[in-house]
Amino acid sequence: MEIGQKVKVFRLRDRVSSEIMDKLGKVGTIQDYKMTDGSGVGAVVAFDDNTTSWFFEDELKAVEQPVKN
Repeated sequence: MEIGQKVKVFRLRDRVSSEIMDKLGKVGTIQDYKMTDGSGVGAVVAFDDNTTSWFFEDELKAVEQPVKN
């Protein structure tokens, strides 16, 4: 996963707030990285509604970008 890449939130590991639960199935753009527990890395994702949140890498899937000709 790279900064600027489009990703979709496809699962959530833990119980989360309703604001985060609303992001399930949404597409956003990776804005930054975040150390999670000293050994893992998460991604800070920005969404079209001007919110950001971080997710574990295994909660995100890359979204295919159409190839421009």
